[in-house]
Amino acid sequence: MAPKPVTAPSPPDALPEPAAVAGRRRALVWLAPVAAAYAVAQLLLAVPGTGLGWDETVYVSQVAREAPAAFFSAPRARGVTLLVAPVTVLTPSVTALRIYLALLSAAALLLSLWVWRRLIPAPVLALAGALFAGLWTTLFYGPQAMPNLWVAFGALLAVGCFLRAARDPGDRIALAGLVAGICLAALMRPSDAVWLVLPLVCAVPAVRAGRRPALLAALAAGALLGGGEWVVEAELRYGGLLPRLHRAGEIQGGLGWNPAFGHHLRALGGRTLCRPCDVPWSQPVTALWWFALPLLTAGGLVTAYRTRRLRLVLVPAAAALSLAAPYLLLVGYAAPRFLLPAYALLALPVALCLARLFTRARTRPFALWTLCLALAAHFALQLAVTATLGARSRANRAAFTAVVAALHRQGVRPPCVVSGEEAVRVAFRAGCASRQVYGGHDGSITPDGLAALARTRPTAVLVAGGAAPPPWARGWRPLPLPDFPGLRGHLAYLAPSARPAQVDEPASRGN
Repeated sequence: MAPKPVTAPSPPDALPEPAAVAGRRRALVWLAPVAAAYAVAQLLLAVPGTGLGWDETVYVSQVAREAPAAFFSAPRARGVTLLVAPVTVLTPSVTALRIYLALLSAAALLLSLWVWRRLIPAPVLALAGALFAGLWTTLFYGPQAMPNLWVAFGALLAVGCFLRAARDPGDRIALAGLVAGICLAALMRPSDAVWLVLPLVCAVPAVRAGRRPALLAALAAGALLGGGEWVVEAELRYGGLLPRLHRAGEIQGGLGWNPAFGHHLRALGGRTLCRPCDVPWSQPVTALWWFALPLLTAGGLVTAYRTRRLRLVLVPAAAALSLAAPYLLLVGYAAPRFLLPAYALLALPVALCLARLFTRARTRPFALWTLCLALAAHFALQLAVTATLGARSRANRAAFTAVVAALHRQGVRPPCVVSGEEAVRVAFRAGCASRQVYGGHDGSITPDGLAALARTRPTAVLVAGGAAPPPWARGWRPLPLPDFPGLRGHLAYLAPSARPAQVDEPASRGN
C-alpha cells in the first residue's frame, strides 16, 4: 500500500481562522445584544427610584453601615449579602446598588449562556436568552438583592458545564464551571442546590465510566464550597443541620403535599408574593405563556430527538422539573421568583422548538406573522407588568420615606428601635434596629426585654389601624402615620424615651 503524499503546510497568512475562534465570535455576536438589551430594560423599568423590599432589606442590612442588621431567619443564606457587599459597604445609595446588580445580572446572563455555545447553535441560545430575560420576573429581580435569579444563572452554568465535561474529558474549564455553578446556587439557596444536584447525579451513570469520578467530585466540591457556611451556621446558631431545616420549614408554613399551580397562575399578574393566595384570578392573559410552556418544552424535546441533541436538552429539562417540584407541590403559597431557575433551563428546549417553528414558517407568511405577533405581544405584556411593578416600588419608597420622616420628627432617631408591622423596612430606613417579640419567625427578644430596651432608647411599635397596642406598650404615646403598603390608618406607639425633635431635619435614608 503506497504511503499518502505529504503536503506542505500553507503559509501562516493563508491559514483559515480557527474554528474555535470563529465559534466564539459568532456566539458573542448573537448573545451580547441579548445581554445588553436585558441591562437596558432593567435600567429603564426596574431601577429608577425603586426602594428596597422586605427581604432585600434583611439581606442588605447585614453589611450596611447606616443601620443595625435585621434578624436573619433560618431559611436564609448569606450569598446575597456577599453579592451586594462591594456596594453597600461603600454607599447607602439604593440606586447605586440597583445599577450594580442590573449590570452584574446582564453579565451573568451572558456568561451562563456562553458556556452552552459548543452544545447548542448560537441563534437558538440567543432566542433562549431573550425568552428568559424577557419575563417580568427576570427583569424585575435583575437589579434586586434577591437570591432566586442567581440560582437560575448558577443552574444554567452548572448544567451546561456538566454536559460539556461529560462529552470532553479534557475540558477542564467545564469542570471548573460546574463547581462554580453549583457553588453559586448553594450560596444563594442551599435547598435549591440540592434539587439541582439531584438530577445531575442521576445523569452521571449515563456518562462514560472514565468521566464519572471527575463529574461526581465537581458536584460534591461545588455543594460543599457553597453550602458549607450554611451548615456551619446551622451548628452554631440552631444546634445542628436538622433543627435548622425544621425551623426553616416552619417559617415557610410547613412542607407537605400542597399543590400550588393555581397560586402561581394568579401570581403571574404581578404579585411578588401570593400568601395566602385566595385572591381572584383577575388577569388570566398574563398566564397564557405558562400554559404554552409545557407544550413548547415537549416540542423542543421532540426536535432535539430528531436532530440527535436529545441528551443536551433532556438534562436541563429534568433539572428544571426538579427545581420547580418543591415550589409547585410542597410549598402552599406562591412567589413567581421561586420558579426562575426552572424557567432559565426550560428556555433551552422552548427556544429549540420555536426555532424549528420559525424555520418551517419561512415559506408560510401567515404562520410567520402569527409567530412574530405572538412573541411581540408576549414581550410587550411582560414589559408592561415590569413597568407596573417599578411604579409600585417607587410609590412604596415614597410612602416609607414619609413614615420615617414622621417618626424622626417625634424623636425616633438612632440609636432607636422599631417593632411591629413592617418594622424591618421602617427601621432600616430610619437607621434603627428592628426587634420583634417571640411568637413570629423573626422573634429576637422577649416582651420584657423590649420594654426594658425602650426605657433607654427611642422606641416605636407600629400597629394596623384600629388595633390595640401590645400589652407592654400600653400607655405609650400614639402617633398617626401616613399610609404605607399593607397598613392604612395605622399608628405608631412611641415610648416615653422618644422625644420630639426641636428642629425638623431630613434624616431619612431615602431608601
